Amino acid sequence: MIATGVNEEGYREILGVMLGDSESEASWTEFFSWLQGRDLRGVDIVVSDSHSGLVKALRTQFQGATWQRCQTHFMRHFADATPKNLYDELYAKVRAILDAPDVATARLLRDQVVSDDGEKAEKAVTWLETAFDDMTAVLCLPERYRKRLRTTNGMERLNEEIRRRDRVIRIYPNRESVIRLIGALLMEIDEKWQSGHKYLDMKDYFTWRDEQKMHTAQPSKVSQLR
Repeated sequence: MIATGVNEEGYREILGVMLGDSESEASWTEFFSWLQGRDLRGVDIVVSDSHSGLVKALRTQFQGATWQRCQTHFMRHFADATPKNLYDELYAKVRAILDAPDVATARLLRDQVVSDDGEKAEKAVTWLETAFDDMTAVLCLPERYRKRLRTTNGMERLNEEIRRRDRVIRIYPNRESVIRLIGALLMEIDEKWQSGHKYLDMKDYFTWRDEQKMHTAQPSKVSQLR
């Protein structure tokens, strides 16, 4: 289990890594509690796939944080649920929902899909209705932040780098060696992130967040989870 974050200066960070026996709610809860014990605070938005154990633990451990369901993962599941003869048409319609300028517009487009295609593609449209709020949560942010915070693509690239190194090692002698070797790789990556270009310019984000605080109090970090 790995978590990365975007700090207040706009740089990505490796927040932590932990071995778990499964992706159960208990494993994710232990991981999140450990991160909090290492002083992870002020989490605004968490981006992840929709693994049930992860989401349940997230909503318990990071109450008040917004959960953005990874749109890439959603589209894969949506494709599996869509009749092949309707895929191209429905893909374009759902893509328009995800690219909408605001939640109100996205909701109108969703309702149109439900009305036009609810009977022809019942399973896919039901999937869309169920996931709508979670996969469009990012639309509450200023537009410049949406592209990078609507998917876990950055995390997937990190996972690919880990797998590339992992294939060389193949078999670890014990659990401690996993943390030592993978941890060393993550430390190397973290150093590159901290000395490289900013991942996000946070100026507009802070302005937006301060405006939101006039209505609701919100913390201050973005996290992505594997």
